Amino acid sequence: MTTEETAVKATYFSIIGNTSLALIKGVAGYFGNSYALVADAIESTTDIFASFLVLFGIRYASRPADKNHPYGHGRIEPLITFLVVGFLITSATIIAYESIQNIGTPHALPKAWTLIVLGGIIIWKEISFRIVMKKSVETNSSSLKADAWHHRSDAITSVAAFIGISIALVFGKGYETADDWAALFASGFILYNSYLIFRPALGEIMDEHVYDDLVGEIRQVALRVDGVLDTEKCFIRKAGMQYHVDLHAKVGGDISVRQGHEIAHHLKDALHRELPQLGNILIHVEPN
Repeated sequence: MTTEETAVKATYFSIIGNTSLALIKGVAGYFGNSYALVADAIESTTDIFASFLVLFGIRYASRPADKNHPYGHGRIEPLITFLVVGFLITSATIIAYESIQNIGTPHALPKAWTLIVLGGIIIWKEISFRIVMKKSVETNSSSLKADAWHHRSDAITSVAAFIGISIALVFGKGYETADDWAALFASGFILYNSYLIFRPALGEIMDEHVYDDLVGEIRQVALRVDGVLDTEKCFIRKAGMQYHVDLHAKVGGDISVRQGHEIAHHLKDALHRELPQLGNILIHVEPN
């Protein structure tokens, strides 16, 4: 299975899961007198649209390089991530506003059976987070990582709702708004997660260097190639699910230009073979 296929399957998994849970949460929240569950349903609904955006981004980022985009179309991924963060911030704002409104409005206690619904949701969302996060690591997809964090934030908002409803049920009259406060707390957590998702995507757009481990692997592979004596500069920038590399390789100063050219080609082939996540590789030959 290709990297793109893996990422697309993970996105479909998110779409199907979020659609199902949005319906379950909305119905359970409405009939169970729990705004925390309704807030959860709102977030899951925005997650559906966010997952469709991620799917579009993955499809577009996988398009091959062309005349106008010699490095491919991978930069669409962090842009999609920014949009996903926008969805998160929007849902957090709606949840916070509605929570504050409900806190000042008298309403009935939540139903006890909503805790059973929430327990199942928490378990499923945490499993979903781990599955999608694993796929994001395998594919080096920043937008898929953002999608995974949607699942984690959803799980934590559900935990907050579980705690709020439990407090309301245990202490009874006078604590009806406990689950509304839980929803308000959850909106703050969603905003915090939005920053955690936004920051790496911004670094990717700005070509921030955060790839020391990969640089180490590249240098190790280079030193195993015949004719490469050492390496100097190694710059990496990420675009979509690939890493583009500029590498300075030291070779013998007394060899011909043709031999240096051949060594550079062997080095490039070795890097692509052993580190398939690499995209464009530019080798600059330095005489030792």
